[in-house]
Amino acid sequence: MPNFCAAPNCTRKSTQSDLAFFRFPRDPQRCQLWVENCRRADLEDKTPDQLNKHYRLCAKHFEPSMICKTSPYRTVLKDTAVPTIFDLTSHLNNPHSRHRKRIKELTEEDIRRMKERRLEAARDQSQNKENETSESQDSAGTNEDVPSLSPEEKELRDYLKSLFEVIVVIGKQNIPLNGHLEVEEDSECFTPSNFQALLEYRINAGDEVLRRRFETTAVNAEYCPSGQQRRILEVCESCVREELLQEARDARFFSLVTGDLADFPEGPHIPLFLRFVDQSHFLREEFIEFLPFEGDEEALTERLVAQITEKWGLSMEHCRGQAHVGSGVFAGKIKAVAIRLMERYPLAVYTPCSTCALNVYLANNLLLTGVQVVMSTLKRIGLFFSKSPLLQAELDHAISIFYQGNEEKANSLKETCRLGWTERHDVFELAVDLLESLLLCTDSIHDNEDLKWNDRITSEAYTISEALADFEFVVTLVVLKNALSFTRAFGKNLQGQTLDVFFAASSLTAVLHSLNEVMDNIEVYHEFWFEEAVNLAAAMEIPVKVPRLYFRKQRTEAGVEIQPESYFKEYLTVPVVRRIIQELKEVFSENHLKALKCLSLVPAVMGQLKFNASEESNADLYRNDLPNPDTLPAELHCWRIKWKHRGKEISLPSTIHDTIQLAEVKFFPNVYAFLKVLCTLPVLKLENSKCEVAWKRMKAYLADTPVNHRSKSLAVLNINYDVKHDLEVMVDAYIKMYPEKEDESLE
Repeated sequence: MPNFCAAPNCTRKSTQSDLAFFRFPRDPQRCQLWVENCRRADLEDKTPDQLNKHYRLCAKHFEPSMICKTSPYRTVLKDTAVPTIFDLTSHLNNPHSRHRKRIKELTEEDIRRMKERRLEAARDQSQNKENETSESQDSAGTNEDVPSLSPEEKELRDYLKSLFEVIVVIGKQNIPLNGHLEVEEDSECFTPSNFQALLEYRINAGDEVLRRRFETTAVNAEYCPSGQQRRILEVCESCVREELLQEARDARFFSLVTGDLADFPEGPHIPLFLRFVDQSHFLREEFIEFLPFEGDEEALTERLVAQITEKWGLSMEHCRGQAHVGSGVFAGKIKAVAIRLMERYPLAVYTPCSTCALNVYLANNLLLTGVQVVMSTLKRIGLFFSKSPLLQAELDHAISIFYQGNEEKANSLKETCRLGWTERHDVFELAVDLLESLLLCTDSIHDNEDLKWNDRITSEAYTISEALADFEFVVTLVVLKNALSFTRAFGKNLQGQTLDVFFAASSLTAVLHSLNEVMDNIEVYHEFWFEEAVNLAAAMEIPVKVPRLYFRKQRTEAGVEIQPESYFKEYLTVPVVRRIIQELKEVFSENHLKALKCLSLVPAVMGQLKFNASEESNADLYRNDLPNPDTLPAELHCWRIKWKHRGKEISLPSTIHDTIQLAEVKFFPNVYAFLKVLCTLPVLKLENSKCEVAWKRMKAYLADTPVNHRSKSLAVLNINYDVKHDLEVMVDAYIKMYPEKEDESLE
């Protein structure tokens, strides 16, 4: 919500810049000093709690030395900060103007009391410093357990700081820790790792601490053993993660989001993200770490809960949503985990993920072999043509050949193919339109008549063309296109503006009704869909046949021949439609739909509903999350009246983010708490591109880094590139976690 500065003659508000705003302190003495310096007579009668809740001062009223920026998202004041920079005279230039923040005229008695209070505060501060100094001296003289740092210990800290600095650079720049293959034992040549090479570079550049430590070391000796490297990496990862987790704890409510499996040298891992609203009222979705994907569903659930509660220090009772992006066997397993979590924590509603189109999400969760072949092939196609502009140009040429008489359609498809079409809501419609062009293009690349492509490219093209030229692939793609056409508009609205999401939630019943009608008349629908697939296959010269694997698994009776149309109806069309209906019911549970209907709290949605909506029935879902649940009905009534009778010049906020940034929302604490909880639901679209940075960085890390060079700890540093790191904190954490290793390092 916009924060207005309480200082006289200051008109700044938070929506006009990135300027930080600070609450009045709760400490009575410090709060009194702030009020006195503000010279606002109307603030003197208010309690510190009232001032802390409802009044702010912008950073312009504090000396720069009083302000600390702990992260790109977080700016704080020092504990002793007092505002001293004020404009108390500019209003005199316009004596007829009205001032809401009137400046108090100080009497001699007021000045005398202020001086006495400040002198007393100064004396107390001085006395506290003397006491601290005296205590530290006494402690130094009497307590041998807390000695001052010896020269050796100071040098150790400087040495560790240099190591941490190199590791941080390696992680953030995504430099492999071990840049070369291991040297054979009988080889005389020694090739240092990247870590070793950077340490040598620092020594040559003048790092005296490293030079003194390693000057007597053998030329081919390893400066930092692998065990110490591993410990340093663990500490780096822990410190970066803790910076993010502290903000998540401050936010209280959060949602859990997981990505698709990622391969590491240690095995497959699940990327874990947290979505929360920070103290500046901004929605965040941050990458936390990779979790090993081991064991059955029950074991994985227990490990995930233990990770969140014990290692991260969060409470699953505060989890308000969960979304899991996956495919194939992993999708089935992580879905079972999600259901178990929802059984334990009913408010942790299972939703689709805003970063994945609903139709893609549904198809990935259909555990049918043919469907998974289509999804993996489409993913492979997207990656293949993104490797080189030459490959994209080859596809453009193939599109031009097939759409010679429709240049507009050809240009539209060419443009679409450059924009990540395999992740769109209409991916299956596009795939059908592109299928002939894709087959022609991959066949041409594989033939490689002009020797234009290398062996790796031609091999990948052959794999894709073999998949495309199979009738099972064609018919599965056509069935997915038609069956998911009923959810396409619904899914697109679900990831649209807040108003679209609200009405999408109300339209789910109609979507399910349409799919149930298809199921009731499946013979008719399948006949049309199969005919479309046969015609497409004929155009591509693909024979219509039952999959070979079916004959291997089942022996048909002598003289009985199963027809392709009957086979694909029983084993493809019916299961696909049935499972889409089942998946929609599971992912849009009663609690999920109730939560989405609470979006009517957003003023623009209220206006569209003519301010007649009643949120009380759905609000019970989050009743225990509200500060004053008993006053909710009256507060909701006042909230509706406020926007219904607004001034003509005031526009209705259209998103949750815009609403919680309003200054007035602080007078509606239940509404404010409600909106913050709703904002964390993973199904809702991220408001701006900054929220998606963690996802983009993770995808870039996995795409750019070979599996044998990946490191979970370095990945955390790279993906969270902008998170603040403090080398002193890392050194302290290292010495605390590994005290026995400190003595070894001193030797």
